[in-house]
Amino acid sequence: MCHECHRVEAKDYWRCVVQVRQHAENKKTYLYLEQLILKHKAHENTLGIKPMHGGLDFYFATENHARKLVNFLESMVPVKVTSSRRLISHDKNSNIHHYKYTWSVEIAPLSKDSLVCLSPKFRHILGNIPPLCLVHRVTHGMHLIDPVSGQISELNGLNYFRSPFEAICNPRQLVEYIVMDIEPVQQGSHKPSSATKGQIHMSERHLLCDVWLVRASQLGTNDNTIHARSHLGHILNVGDSVMGYSMTEANINEQEFEKLKSHQIPDIILVRKLHDRQAGNKKRSWKLKHLTYGAVDESLVKDKLDFIEDLEEDAELRKNINVYGDKTKPQTEMGEEDNSTDVDLAERLDESASLGSTINENETEDKR
Repeated sequence: MCHECHRVEAKDYWRCVVQVRQHAENKKTYLYLEQLILKHKAHENTLGIKPMHGGLDFYFATENHARKLVNFLESMVPVKVTSSRRLISHDKNSNIHHYKYTWSVEIAPLSKDSLVCLSPKFRHILGNIPPLCLVHRVTHGMHLIDPVSGQISELNGLNYFRSPFEAICNPRQLVEYIVMDIEPVQQGSHKPSSATKGQIHMSERHLLCDVWLVRASQLGTNDNTIHARSHLGHILNVGDSVMGYSMTEANINEQEFEKLKSHQIPDIILVRKLHDRQAGNKKRSWKLKHLTYGAVDESLVKDKLDFIEDLEEDAELRKNINVYGDKTKPQTEMGEEDNSTDVDLAERLDESASLGSTINENETEDKR
């Protein structure tokens, strides 16, 4: 055998490994990155992909292929990359060294719907945005929105990893509320001061509104409504269910949050409208592909379902990934979708024409 064939037979044929991890409760950014890898076929030169706790390991035969994947990840989402190498063998006569290379790619631990508390330094960088912000979207940077004023800003990965911080609330802490009354906020009633007006950007997609809510678990037993100002006025109606963070009940141990004054902390921060998940699963006639079939993790299954709902609601986010028709579900004709948020047939691809393994998002069983 030649040297390369001998290494293959010895199961020692990989030279480089790229370890992708996101150490966070909310892993939507990791799921989004996985779809980007599939869409752009950034994994096609791998020798193997192994699911690990918190992420994936990609194995390569050459250093150039591994570096290509690392560069792709850096261009797509905010990441921190560290590299190392380990000497495997050394031929003294020919002065040839054989190394195994490892790249550790850490995804920023912030995902869509996470609540963050910004330090004065970051607030100044981001145009004097208020301290409590929601992560509206994560692409090459983290898009933040103030749920009370509608002000938006973007934090790039370089600035974030210079002084990293974690979310103070994650979607698992969301509480369901029922909208009892809603009133749009008139334009001009919440204007920024002239000193900062030129530095801020307001969201044109969202609409500010005053909302009166009742906790879903207390509906019918407690008629006292709770007032909140929200950026979701463009999608909320009376009787809708909405998910939000109850700041009066949240147990937050964070240094910057403790510095805030009481008037800077709303009683409720609304995050997103709640859709009927069971009905949506039955009507959804499309699915996503995944790189591997790792062991079933209940928290990851829930994150996947939340991620799919985000795709249904956000057409801009959906443009960056591939969705595939689910042949196990009845396909409707163009313009005859029974779900207003369902993915248009024109956006669905034939799964037999692309790389990657498939899994039905409505299944929670481990299939290998």
